[in-house]
Amino acid sequence: MTTGDSAPFRRKSLRKTITDSRAIQLVILLIGVLILWSIISAAIDRPDRYLPSPLTTLFSSVDLLEKGVLVSFYTDTLSRLVIGSILGILLGIPFGLMLGLNRTIADMFYPLMNFFQSVSGIAIFPVIVIWFGNSNTTVMIVILYTSFFPIAFNVLSGVRSVPMRYISAARTLGASRFQIVKDVLLPGAMPSVAIGSRLSIGFAWRAVIAGEMLAGQAGLGNMIFAGQELDNTAQILLGMMLIGLTWIMLDHYLLRPLESDTIERWGLVTR
Repeated sequence: MTTGDSAPFRRKSLRKTITDSRAIQLVILLIGVLILWSIISAAIDRPDRYLPSPLTTLFSSVDLLEKGVLVSFYTDTLSRLVIGSILGILLGIPFGLMLGLNRTIADMFYPLMNFFQSVSGIAIFPVIVIWFGNSNTTVMIVILYTSFFPIAFNVLSGVRSVPMRYISAARTLGASRFQIVKDVLLPGAMPSVAIGSRLSIGFAWRAVIAGEMLAGQAGLGNMIFAGQELDNTAQILLGMMLIGLTWIMLDHYLLRPLESDTIERWGLVTR
């Protein structure tokens, strides 16, 4: 085996070592948080009301599991996230590409896209409620809105970052408009697609929780809100733990490696 052949294996080994190291650090951090949480809970008055211990919070899930409510809430939230994120990304990527095909149109729409990306889905929630009421449709529209603009804006930015000399060279070689998009613009924008996808799913995760709270739809967000109404702090903390741990697992083991591999594969394009 030559030195060139062994280089990819070294990179994979190094990446695996770094990933394992991060996983160990994450476990140590979580253990530390649980210990600190237990100490604070034991030190305060009326911990069941103000800060139940980790074990109390964990045991609170038993009743919800026996009733089948916890699994139902969790799957409802995840299904909304998956459907809304996929729709937002599938619509946002071609939309950003189409805007980026023309530099004049891209420059015209850039501030508008930046504006909508800065307006959170929760900010438009009251308007959507007026249109569709407190329904599952309202929550899905907010998720779709929240996931659409980050990916579309990033794809637009990625297409704009492709140097004009690459496009001109492709045209000189007789490439069609479709070939320029497929072989020049899309590969050049791939790092932005990866970053935008991760941002979109992250924003959608926040939107689905908030949407379930405000619209009263079944899910982890509604479970937390119900815990507040029932004065059940353990249920609130349980929902918070599920939300946080789910995102850590999703981001650490799926989104971040996918983003890193995409950037490593396609590279960053600079003007």
